[in-house]
Amino acid sequence: MNEQSTDLRETVRRRYAAAAAKVTEGGAACCGPEPIEVDENFGSTLYAADERDTLPAEALAASLGCGNPTAVAELREGERVLDLGSGGGIDVLLSARRVGPAGKAYGLDMTDEMLELALANASKAGATNVEFLKGTIEAIPLPANTIDVVISNCVINLSVDKPAVFAETFRVLRPGGRIGISDVVADDSLTTEQRAERGDYVGCIAGALSFGEYRAGLEAAGFHDVEITPTHSVADGMHSAIVRATKPAADVCCGVSGCCTSAETSTDPALTVTQAKTASGCGCVD
Repeated sequence: MNEQSTDLRETVRRRYAAAAAKVTEGGAACCGPEPIEVDENFGSTLYAADERDTLPAEALAASLGCGNPTAVAELREGERVLDLGSGGGIDVLLSARRVGPAGKAYGLDMTDEMLELALANASKAGATNVEFLKGTIEAIPLPANTIDVVISNCVINLSVDKPAVFAETFRVLRPGGRIGISDVVADDSLTTEQRAERGDYVGCIAGALSFGEYRAGLEAAGFHDVEITPTHSVADGMHSAIVRATKPAADVCCGVSGCCTSAETSTDPALTVTQAKTASGCGCVD
């Protein structure tokens, strides 16, 4: 990681550490925590009232996302869910309720202060099927092929290495797994410089990918059925969007490892990738 990327990551970490500290300090006051100051395009108001009513006040106050990924991920009983950049735990707690006692919800965050707040919120909510992990979304501390659904709420735009995030997300998902992500996405017509003019990096604007870049990044990692649907504007030419995609099932490309990615290879050294796909009769011959 170069010096500029290291500095950006540290800036992001400090911003969210300060946000967690503000919520924690406010929670000790007589009137409870005040929400982090964000405009109407971000925060807990993007969740339904019946969802907000089930959560600790501190989880709501720490919400800084641009959507509600749990509403679009179509979570089912018994599934294992991972939230990238889990913050104060709002999406982990909602996911835990949706997957039930037979399922599990993981939260991953790099900020000690947010992890401490999330653990406290889980305790207040009485959630027993949750686990919070410290780490970065570019190097997820979970084994491959173990997660059914990956969600994230306005965090991937903050990453300094988005290809690594997509690759790691693909790695931890089981074959047939899926993503349901809320993120800020830019119009394809906006240059990197124009995005930076509309907002700073830690404000989830300058680091956003365009629609085309997001799609290309997911497909390069191996994802299929990519859908990117804008929901509301957060700046001129910048949108909160729902991002969905799936990891191909294990038998989609039999005969090939790393199916449909730049790293794909034939499992039979005597055959080329195309020959292996053709011979297996799999569905992604190209």
